Amino acid sequence: MAPKLLPPKQLQNLRFFFTRSLRTSSSSSISTSAAVSPLNLAERPEPAIQKPLTAIQDHAKPSSILDIHDHQKLFSNVPTSKLLHASSNLYLASISPMVDFGMWVMNSRLMETDNILRAAMMKTVRHTFFEHFCAGEDVVEAGRCIKKVNESGLRGMLVFAVEYTGDNDACDQNLKGFLDTVQSAMSLPPSSVSSVVVKITAICPLSLLERVSDLLRWQQRHPSFNLPWKQNSFPLFSDSSPLYHTIEKPEPLTPQEEHDLQLGQERLWKLSEKSVQANIPLTVDAENTAIQPAIDYLTYSAAIKYNKDDNPIVYGTIQAYLKDAKERLLLATKAADKMRVPMGFKVVRGAYMSRESKLASALGYDSPIHNSIQETHACYNDCASFMLEKITNRSDAVILATHNVESGRLAAKKALDLGIGRGNPKLEFAQLYGMSDSLSFGLSNAGFLVSKYMPYGPVDKVIPYLLRRAEENRGLLSTSSIDKELMR
Repeated sequence: MAPKLLPPKQLQNLRFFFTRSLRTSSSSSISTSAAVSPLNLAERPEPAIQKPLTAIQDHAKPSSILDIHDHQKLFSNVPTSKLLHASSNLYLASISPMVDFGMWVMNSRLMETDNILRAAMMKTVRHTFFEHFCAGEDVVEAGRCIKKVNESGLRGMLVFAVEYTGDNDACDQNLKGFLDTVQSAMSLPPSSVSSVVVKITAICPLSLLERVSDLLRWQQRHPSFNLPWKQNSFPLFSDSSPLYHTIEKPEPLTPQEEHDLQLGQERLWKLSEKSVQANIPLTVDAENTAIQPAIDYLTYSAAIKYNKDDNPIVYGTIQAYLKDAKERLLLATKAADKMRVPMGFKVVRGAYMSRESKLASALGYDSPIHNSIQETHACYNDCASFMLEKITNRSDAVILATHNVESGRLAAKKALDLGIGRGNPKLEFAQLYGMSDSLSFGLSNAGFLVSKYMPYGPVDKVIPYLLRRAEENRGLLSTSSIDKELMR
């Protein structure tokens, strides 16, 4: 059954949002179809721009690169039942009072013990937002979901959605889950899984990552400060990187902490080795700046060890909403070039804005986040352009994770201008599962490889992921009116 056609007048109004002429990466023009992508695919919401009907008509010029206004073509491979379910969930998620109430209940003590309310809430979440934004409760369900996504022409970034562990036993258990994820990916249709995603906080205790980050920051301030456990890595900081988290000289790691750090590194190595065997990239998600230095240190060390023969397996993540993002990307890739290490990066906007700003303010410092959404857009587009040029020069690779249509359009045009052929495995676009499907299908129809970020796990384990998306990206789903209109 084909999706119902929109009236021509309404469709003409929608075309404006997708048919603006390409601007430079530093343009302050914001596409109203831009949305927020978290975690690692996260972006902040941006204000809608209201235009009179005459302006919409004047600017309704079709794009030869990215066609996102043809709803029949975009959703031709999506069952009507799926469209109805997705449309209803997006509508529910756009009602702020409902989201606020759900967040309050899920964060309350009512959810700490087994009771009727908890059971009812978990069931509601399971059949609404969980089914919409997550791939399933276990690796088998996730595999089935990947196959369905692949049938529609997209690929999947498979994410075992665990994070923030406090001890080695939990880290070991999580590692087993990640290894099972890679094993499952090997059994799925070839190329249906573009990468497996890991959060370092799931395989290395959070408190240890905080300690290591403090020591790395102190060494940045005082280069003579010795860290006997530190192994070869790329630069972790630029001159503008925030160091205010570490006010006083930290104590050296205890022998037990050094042992735990080695265990964390070995877990990442085991996962990297498994990914090499499967020839499936391993993408390490970025997190907040308090622990990001330790995450980058472990990521780069693993990349040096396992990225060989022009085949980047271990990918890092750059959050473009940080003021130092572009400088750190340049420094890391320059060091990788010097060491002849092929490097892959996922470029995102960022998902921890509220936390970062509050911490910086509490310590009396300016926020590490760009002062405006326009500056974040410009930084993202610059980082994307830089990595696209790296692809043409050597064996680097990039995942451009964005819900911003203008960024997608600019990157697609840049790729074609550089001669990066459609379907080039070194370039992947990505959006969150359950969001920005029109952009995903539009890029896929244009011939590019496109993935959906697909977390899976027991509902109670994935709840933090869903809550963080709601809290950090407030207003996101209410601005995604384009997807909702196209689905209708």
